[in-house]
Order: sequence, then structure tokens, then C-alpha cells
Amino acid sequence: MSAAPASPAPDGAALPRAARVLAVSPHLDDAAFSAGALLAGLAAAGVDVLVVTVFTGSVPHPTGFALACQTDKGLAADVDYMALRRAEDDAALAALGVRGRHLPLLEAPHRGYTGAAALFGPVVAGDEGCPLAVEEAVGEVLDGELGGEVDLLLGPQALGDHVDHRHVRDAVDALAHRRGLLLSRWADTPYVLRAGAHAPAGAPRRPWEGELEAKVAACAAYATQLGFQFDGEAAMARALRGLPETFDPPLPPA
Repeated sequence: MSAAPASPAPDGAALPRAARVLAVSPHLDDAAFSAGALLAGLAAAGVDVLVVTVFTGSVPHPTGFALACQTDKGLAADVDYMALRRAEDDAALAALGVRGRHLPLLEAPHRGYTGAAALFGPVVAGDEGCPLAVEEAVGEVLDGELGGEVDLLLGPQALGDHVDHRHVRDAVDALAHRRGLLLSRWADTPYVLRAGAHAPAGAPRRPWEGELEAKVAACAAYATQLGFQFDGEAAMARALRGLPETFDPPLPPA
């Protein structure tokens, strides 16, 4: 990838040299689909970018809706679906040139959400404490790997209202407030592409060519997800090449 022209924050401002950015992704693809061009551009400019993905834990012998989430993608019941997805994410983040960390929290189908519609509905009984658990887990990574401070914290707007995205949005908001961190949220892709999607907050950021090439290459690594999310790799590339990345203006520390 050719050198980046700058080290831009989502609002176009320059980050300091030797900056550190922490991006908190709900699932193993959200950060790349939604903000991969920005992340690639930051990394190319010398910024230390760490992507922490929250819901990546494996569950032996899944059943019901959780099992259907892998078998409906053509995977056998005995495949460790999350291990496969973690490997995809490793390849994707390498293509972006950023570091990654996988947290062992469980996705919603393993937390009492029993069907697709439930993922976009009210929080189920017993799951109310999930945002605090996410905040604490991300905070441990922030302290252990980044010395407790970053120049920019990134997370989802939760467009589409998926419960895992809502929990991560709330956790990142709380972490930014408690720690006094600069925060910006990305418009969740592919939800932003879907009919009836809420308009994202913030101004669009058009990737430069090298960033976009890195993003498309990275997203191609998520082979288990491309048919379900985009109708295949070629459709993914077309969609992402035509889509600007949109971010909330970074919020000043509280």
C-alpha cells in the first residue's frame, strides 16, 4: 500500500505522531467492514492501532439458534465456528496492518437470544449487565496493553440495533466518559446499506485509494460472512468501494 498522505482522525484532524488508537468491535468483522479504510490509513501513517473484538468466545456443541448461525452458512455442526472466525479476523487485521485482540465474551445467540428477530429487540432477562462486563474487559486491555491511555477511541453507532452492537456502544461510551478519552463512533456496515436504515451521524469520510484497497482485501478474509452479509465477495467489493465511511465527530473528553 502506498504511503498515507496524513494521519487523519475521523473529522479530518491530524493525530499526533506515535499516536495510539483503540477500536472496539462487537463482532469479528465489524471494525473492518465499518472503519477498515480509516484503520488502514492510520496504520500506514505510523499510528499504533489495536482492534479489540468483544464477542469471540467459542461454545462447545452449540444448539438451537446458535448452531443454526453456522449451519445456515454451510458449516458442519462439529466445526468450531468462532475459532474459524477468529482466524479470518487475524488475516483481515494483518491486511489492514493493525494489531488485534480477541475477548472471550459470548455472542448473543449464546446469551439467551433465541432467534434472529430477538437480536434486534429488547435486552433479554439476565443480559442487562453485559455493557458493564464489556467495559471492564476492554478497560483491562486498555490498561494492560496501552498503558491506560489512547489518543482516540473508536466504536459503533449501533445502526441496525443489533443487541451486541448496542451493548458495545454503551460500554465504549461509558469507558470514554470514565477515562476522559476522545471518542468517535463509526456507522455500522453493512447495516447502513440496508433499506430503511437510520441515517448515520457525522460526515462521510472518503477513503484514499490505498486505504480502500487494503479494506477490500481485508474484508475478503471474512469468507464465512460474505454470502450472508453482502451476497458474495464481488458484491462486497462493489458495495464497499462505493461507500464512504461515516463517523461521529470525535467527542472531547468529559
